[in-house]
Amino acid sequence: MMKISPPLQEVTLLRRYKRFLADVRDADGNEFTVHCPNTGSMKNCVVEGGPCWISDSGNPKRKYRHTLEVTSTPGGFRAGVNTGRANALVQEVIERGLVPELAGYDSIRREVPYGEERSRIDLLLEGSAGPCYVEVKNVTLETGSGEGQFPDAVSARGAKHLRELQRLAESGVRTVLFYCVQHTGIERVLPAREIDPDYTAALEEAVAAGVEVLAYGARIEPDEIALERAIPFSLGQG
Repeated sequence: MMKISPPLQEVTLLRRYKRFLADVRDADGNEFTVHCPNTGSMKNCVVEGGPCWISDSGNPKRKYRHTLEVTSTPGGFRAGVNTGRANALVQEVIERGLVPELAGYDSIRREVPYGEERSRIDLLLEGSAGPCYVEVKNVTLETGSGEGQFPDAVSARGAKHLRELQRLAESGVRTVLFYCVQHTGIERVLPAREIDPDYTAALEEAVAAGVEVLAYGARIEPDEIALERAIPFSLGQG
């Protein structure tokens, strides 16, 4: 589990705008702007006037000292919108042996350059059986009845990563797409066909080529975030 110290501060979300900014109000009525570390649309993750949680860098010299970490959703769930936490969350559960599919590796390296399109793999697992390339994606789009989808906006970068993984898989290297589901209401994951058909097509080709897909869901609290449960993934065809 990822301990958060000091715990996240609960505030009221006023609005999210310009993609990387959000205005909030604290319990004393002070309004201020925080950094929003999420490049997606955050569809179904923004409730203006609802509670959200922020972290404090403790650095008064930062332009935006605070960071938006968790939001409330229209369905009353919590969504971890700081995509920068996803890699660490996944690395932690792998190192603790909580992902049986990825057990038995001796070491993990992060952000290792690879591929024809000058990519960096999020996690490179290495051991006697050979390497395993793990690409991590943060899932927060819930579309109803526990269904989660990725991406929440057109993602040319996501499709690029799938092409890179597919090439490795076709050459016999183990590759894994790991959906880090930072949303307490998502119980299964599918590709967002209507939002990004190109990503969906690339995902179908990658899976056909041997790229494995895993999805794990998170418990989200002000003082810790932890991936605790495997979640079914489906291409949703037919």
